[in-house]
Amino acid sequence: MIDQLFEKFDGAFAENTLRAYRSDFKQYELWCAEKKQPSLPATADLIAEYVDFMSIESKSATIRRRINSLGTIFKLSKHPDPTKEPEVILALKRMHRKIGRHQHQATPLTRDILDQLLEKCTNDAKGYRDRVLLLLGYETMRRRSELCNFRFEDVTQIRGRGHAIRLMKSKTDQEGVSKLIPISTSLYSSISDWKNKYQLDGVILRSVDRYGKVGGKLNSGSIGGILNRLNNMLGEDLNLCYFSGHSFRVGAAIDLLEAGASLETIMLRGGWRSQDNAMNYLRSW
Repeated sequence: MIDQLFEKFDGAFAENTLRAYRSDFKQYELWCAEKKQPSLPATADLIAEYVDFMSIESKSATIRRRINSLGTIFKLSKHPDPTKEPEVILALKRMHRKIGRHQHQATPLTRDILDQLLEKCTNDAKGYRDRVLLLLGYETMRRRSELCNFRFEDVTQIRGRGHAIRLMKSKTDQEGVSKLIPISTSLYSSISDWKNKYQLDGVILRSVDRYGKVGGKLNSGSIGGILNRLNNMLGEDLNLCYFSGHSFRVGAAIDLLEAGASLETIMLRGGWRSQDNAMNYLRSW
């Protein structure tokens, strides 16, 4: 059933979004099978019971995401969407009162930490790549998958304004309207040095094996590991922190806030469409 259901979604959503939808629906479908209940069409009582079940072990953010995913799938597959019915709303309220809304926040990678990590970048292939990753992640404030999709041909020069990199697609721009993001001279030089030293074209961020061989496109899931490898080299209290791919966005947003930037400016730089999403990154810090 799930394969037939998702055939019509192919190409309409980002690959990561489709993967999440498929995973969320599969979890729901397995639960329905155990309950000996049909997954489609869904009823409000069934979805409310599913929320109660998930609240035993899952985090509130995970539960909200799964219910939102199911609502989208129900609507786009022309089935009734019970996720906005009173039974489900009340189940979500019970869930929040039971387990709270706390969501783990990535450790911010602020400019002072960034500068320390840059000093640990070596003069081999990994060091060149890591230097580009650090500056690109911090300056563009993009999500992991977006960072890994940047290409050398996306770098451009704006007359009288310096250099910029074009974001072709993003989570909030699935149709490829694109936008230009200003970058510093340091980042431009690091990208140029990386490209020229290793005769590269296509995607900017690449894998580098233990022998120093530069490979294909960097897996977005590797970004956190690279940051923590560099962090462990500091040998200070900082190595108690754990960085993730979101650390760039959180750290840069905090630096902008402390520099006096408006919320609208932070939202524009980080690519957030709603104030709630932007504030989720800032409120805990």
